[in-house]
Amino acid sequence: MRRVYIRKSMVEFEPRLVALTCLYLASKAEESIVQARNLVFYIKRLYPDEYNKYELKDILGMEMKVLEALDYYLVVFHPYRSLSEFLQDAALNDVNMNQITWGIVNDTYKMDLILVHPPYRIALACIYIASVHREKDITAWFEDLHEDMNLVKNIAMEILDFYENYRTITEEKVNSAFSKLALKL
Repeated sequence: MRRVYIRKSMVEFEPRLVALTCLYLASKAEESIVQARNLVFYIKRLYPDEYNKYELKDILGMEMKVLEALDYYLVVFHPYRSLSEFLQDAALNDVNMNQITWGIVNDTYKMDLILVHPPYRIALACIYIASVHREKDITAWFEDLHEDMNLVKNIAMEILDFYENYRTITEEKVNSAFSKLALKL
């Protein structure tokens, strides 16, 4: 969904309809197809007030618009493979480091990092954060990589900024934003 809004305005494409359409497209791309009519049925059943206005034709009509916004490119590479290899290479494959770094990578999906930075660099930033948190000195390992540490540290700062800002988000702020958006539509 974030990839759509990198190219299109939230005013142009209604977010709830785009969310439903992205869910439908994701099921098709992952070959666990959910029929659009079933999606509409269950969404209306789970969220009767918010999604009651959407019909099958709305999702199918938005499907092509979303695909066009994505340039028909549905593949997104993830940092998990790089993360596993890096942790093993740095001899940081103990349970605690694995849990912390995987948790940080999972949290990056709440941001748009995966759309802006290469997956391997996101993995390095997560390892960097976890190593500082666990007070493990892996400076020599990072130097052996010959990677631009300024870029890695910038990504790490984006992640840490996200954690800082995430604490201030409340349900009231989210509902207020949705209300303002509904008025614009």
